[in-house]
Amino acid sequence: MIVTTKKLFELAYGKYALGAYNINNAEQTMGLFRGCVDSQAPFIIQISKGARSYTDKLMLEAIIRAADQIFPQAVFAVHLDHGDEKTCMDCIASGFYSSVMIDASHEAYEKNIEITKRVVDAAHARGIVVEAELGQLGGVEEHVAVDEANAKLTDPNQAKDFVTRSGCDSLACAIGTSHGAFKFSGTQGLRFDVLVEIQKRLPGFPLVMHGSSSVPQEEVARINAAGGRLAGAKGVDANQFRRAAELGVTKINIDTDGRLVWTRVHREFFRDFPEKFDLRDPGKVFMAEYARFIAAKNEKLGSAGQLAAVRAALG
Repeated sequence: MIVTTKKLFELAYGKYALGAYNINNAEQTMGLFRGCVDSQAPFIIQISKGARSYTDKLMLEAIIRAADQIFPQAVFAVHLDHGDEKTCMDCIASGFYSSVMIDASHEAYEKNIEITKRVVDAAHARGIVVEAELGQLGGVEEHVAVDEANAKLTDPNQAKDFVTRSGCDSLACAIGTSHGAFKFSGTQGLRFDVLVEIQKRLPGFPLVMHGSSSVPQEEVARINAAGGRLAGAKGVDANQFRRAAELGVTKINIDTDGRLVWTRVHREFFRDFPEKFDLRDPGKVFMAEYARFIAAKNEKLGSAGQLAAVRAALG
């Protein structure tokens, strides 16, 4: 069942966070749905601008529609991740997405509001929810690249004004996370002090945490043991997710970790079975491993076991 993020956020606020997982192909989609059904968790399926062009946006949308039929008990939102204005408008016009993110955070403050409001007006006219971003995360995620020196934490004093004037439905905040696998090189971590101040100014308003993969060191070690060369990778402590949820974070984006699972499975598989050439063989292993990974993440987010209550609330 495809629903809006707005309804899911209302049910989750202050209690747990929804996992927002990026997908690019059928194997990721099947593993994601299995993991969420196994853990009885509502979730958000994210499609990035890059994913829409990887094969074709219609292919990816068709895969999601099929998964909705295969797993009728699943409850989820379909969300455009890090869209520019053109991509947002295309997704709004398609009628498929229940939520879009307009990322104009690289623009000056007033320009960010102007662009966000145009997207909000178009989306709301069609009953679609909008996520916007204030502040800038460092790191690289597809077409979004910000040098760490230019990363900017969200200014709590701007947050309320931005939400009021733009009309956005949720706000992605920069509170110390970054995109990609190389989040924390030293002792830095999540800035809960900034998050507390934002929540004070926007009580009850859903906040979003991007760049929240944990980059499990076991995954990194296994990738490297199978021929990889990942060095210095470090992510967000998943044990901090629940505290963030208590402070108004209702959506936590996780992408890099899923890529690490994919890389580990395929490197190990072809190392151990060099005679194999059928893409379905490692694909079966990946779907099972990804489902287990998703279920474990949902436990950390607090969304595991919430599906029955969500379905009852949705009627």
